[in-house]
Amino acid sequence: MDLGLTGRTVVVTGASSGVGLETARMLLGEGANVAACARDGDRLARALDGLPGRLHTGACDVLDDVAVREFVEQAAETFGGVDGVVNNAGRSLMARLDETEPQQWRDELDLKIFSVLHVVRAALPWLRRSDAGAVVNVNAILARQPEARLAATSAARAALLNLTKTLAGELAADAVRVNSVCLGLIDTGQWRRRHEASGSTSDFEAWSAGLAADRGIPLGRLGSADEVAYAIVALLSPRASYITGSALDVGGGIARYA
Repeated sequence: MDLGLTGRTVVVTGASSGVGLETARMLLGEGANVAACARDGDRLARALDGLPGRLHTGACDVLDDVAVREFVEQAAETFGGVDGVVNNAGRSLMARLDETEPQQWRDELDLKIFSVLHVVRAALPWLRRSDAGAVVNVNAILARQPEARLAATSAARAALLNLTKTLAGELAADAVRVNSVCLGLIDTGQWRRRHEASGSTSDFEAWSAGLAADRGIPLGRLGSADEVAYAIVALLSPRASYITGSALDVGGGIARYA
């Protein structure tokens, strides 16, 4: 199926690894122009080296409003506009309520909220001119199903889900769609590092299967970055033109909320 992304320009943040990298790769495969950024420009360049397609890259801290505007303007100048945005930059703070300091809460909220607001505001003039403007915010099932061991991250994710709904309502008049993709446990470098640090004698496949069982994932495994990327790319497609304000779970059935 032709997703109608050929020649369209998409900004992808946090593109040096995991979901962001796979999303950039998939978009290029669909014929889209990709403007990819990450804090570590060298790592980003290595990750994307050799990928075919029209690609613009740059180091950019999504919490730096000026740097974000400069990057988005460069992307629009390079490709003649911006049609889509994937807000993927983020991290998780593994800490319970009594293990977190006030500044850690501020940092989590800053990252989850302003990493999105800065990019959307910078891209909005071009998104409004597009005939298929779309924003996808990469979030987590934690937004609706908090975990005690991720107290601050769960709360910040919930705030981002709320913000995404607000953006969807506000930008609907401009025909700019805004949706969420909410992740469960995804096999990225983060989980592989935790496996290495665990001291387990099991290989990653066995260790991650045990993790999936412990977390109650019905499909019995972790997801993959490309499975998430597919959901993101599908929501960016003009074929999804009647979908906005939605949250699509990619979590192997782990969600237990109504």
